Amino acid sequence: MDSTEKQDRRERAKERREKRRQEISLIRSIPYSDHQRWWSAETIAVVTGANRGIGFEIAHQLGLHGLTVVLTSRETAVGEEAAKVLQEGGLNVVFHQLDVLDQESIDSFCAWIKENYGGIDILKKCYMPLSAYWVPLNSIMGRGLYMTCTYQCKLVQINNAGFNHNIGSENSVEFAEKVISTNYVGTKNMIKATIPLMRPNAAGARIVTVSSRLGRLNGRKNRISDDEVRHQLEDVDSLSEELIDATVNKFLEQVKDGTWTSGGWPQNNTDYSLSKLAVNAYTRLVARDLADRPEGEKIYINCYCPGWVKTAMTGWAGQVTPEEGADTAVWLSLLPDMRVSGKFFAERREIHF
Repeated sequence: MDSTEKQDRRERAKERREKRRQEISLIRSIPYSDHQRWWSAETIAVVTGANRGIGFEIAHQLGLHGLTVVLTSRETAVGEEAAKVLQEGGLNVVFHQLDVLDQESIDSFCAWIKENYGGIDILKKCYMPLSAYWVPLNSIMGRGLYMTCTYQCKLVQINNAGFNHNIGSENSVEFAEKVISTNYVGTKNMIKATIPLMRPNAAGARIVTVSSRLGRLNGRKNRISDDEVRHQLEDVDSLSEELIDATVNKFLEQVKDGTWTSGGWPQNNTDYSLSKLAVNAYTRLVARDLADRPEGEKIYINCYCPGWVKTAMTGWAGQVTPEEGADTAVWLSLLPDMRVSGKFFAERREIHF
């Protein structure tokens, strides 16, 4: 393929992206009807890493839809300020400190949620592609639970917290352990801790995790080249937490002994890409394990890629706005007839892992 053909392909791809962005913008402007609104002001949405960027925008949009949003941040001062901004806009937003790398912090947060709200409806665990923060929808969608009050509280979790040290074409693995710990281990621990808080609800609890296309198993330009490992991670029936952990630990061991460059790992943003690959795999694993829950007790968990978003995390070099980047997470959180779990989305469409 010559340079002219490559340029034509890029232009056509750009036109398709722009058309899709316009379509979604139009859809987003159409309000939910009363019969579609399964949520209420008593629906609890937890968004991790929500003090800025995509996480903040997810919290903002969920608040505009009338949910009660629990905005979390590792740093108390910045989290309180972010919540204050949304509160001044008339939104029902509360703040609580949460460090997903600290199990005591997770346990304290869960105890506070249970005492004050009885549980979660939506959990969003958010993290920017090429960035450094979380949002539970942990960028997860949660599900309704019964509160200690007389009404039923629904819970949504969005996991957004995440970390990436590289910028642009850099591919340092100096901070690989922190990247893996924040993006994968922290997300995993948050999901485990909050699933018991997601109580029965007809609409189903939702968990949404912010991930990245860089973590795709079969990406054309950025994937694990070891066919055996890739096929093992593809097979959801035999997939296990032990296999996912062993994969990332093998990479970390090779980082320490300096052999990682010949290990067949993703070529771009290697540590970040592998951390997202692990998150995607864990999402599929949890969805499989939750699939047999009876109607009325369903928990749906999905992940999505927000795209390369214009935030401080990307040096404002992204291609989409935070509003656009948050859209699919909010859409997954509020789908009226949720029946999809263990899938990967971008721009409101399912994409391949």
